[in-house]
Amino acid sequence: MTTATLTYLALALIVFFGARWLVHLALLRGLAAPRLAHEVTPADVGLTLQDTQEIRLPGPNGKSLFAWLVLPDTPGPHPAVLVMHGWGANAAMMLQIAPPLRAAGYAVLFVDARCHGQSENERFTSMPRFAEDIGAGLAYLRTRPEVDPDDIALLGHSVGAGAVLLYAAHHDDIRAVISLSAFAHPREVMRAWLTQYHIPFPVIGSYILRHVERVIGARFDDIAPINTITQVKCPVLLVHGREDTSVAFNDALRLQAAQPAAQLLAVSGDHDLRETLRPHGDELVAFLDRACKPAMQMRVG
Repeated sequence: MTTATLTYLALALIVFFGARWLVHLALLRGLAAPRLAHEVTPADVGLTLQDTQEIRLPGPNGKSLFAWLVLPDTPGPHPAVLVMHGWGANAAMMLQIAPPLRAAGYAVLFVDARCHGQSENERFTSMPRFAEDIGAGLAYLRTRPEVDPDDIALLGHSVGAGAVLLYAAHHDDIRAVISLSAFAHPREVMRAWLTQYHIPFPVIGSYILRHVERVIGARFDDIAPINTITQVKCPVLLVHGREDTSVAFNDALRLQAAQPAAQLLAVSGDHDLRETLRPHGDELVAFLDRACKPAMQMRVG
């Protein structure tokens, strides 16, 4: 092989790997979640300083996570709910759920995922990393004397819903899961994103999907809610807006078909259920009570 040929091959490899690196950087930037400031405080939903504690808890990779812990005004230990927001959102956007849960005797932990709200940054985040942050929040909750460590439920919205299903699929110590506006499969979400940016499929699009799987360290099939929900052993409540234009209501029907034991609560509204959930607080509490309180009473008795 001549020197000229070797030089050509070396240049070709540099161009190839350089192009891959540029694609990688472009994907990290294009898929990065927007970081939004907290626009609501616990006081805005009727909570007092005595009700709420601002927390900095240790997260994965040495990153700290911001959280609010809302406690009932009765003696503990209490059953608890960990709440995870969706992509590009933050803990403040979920605070409307706090008053009915607190009134029903639940401690509630609202966590900012990495790269969101007031939590620390990472090179990238993903649904598996949301699940890691949920694990960090649970580890913290179980250190609190006000919380019954064996009686904790998860509630998540959108990507956060996928993450709570993913976490519960691999851990048997979760008492119940409430999924708000969950999509069925991340590959479908990514295909829609590619279409939005007019990226042709299958050649370029297929490469991008495979690259994203490599970056997040997980196959889409392994983390897809339509697959993980079949592995969740605790009760599951699927809540979805009939007018959801981001994730079709049909995704909720597909999730329930995959796990017929899951309950479905269809509500009026789009993807963001903050206001829509107000009239359904009693139904969320009733679901949690059926899953959490009998077990707690048995242990106390």
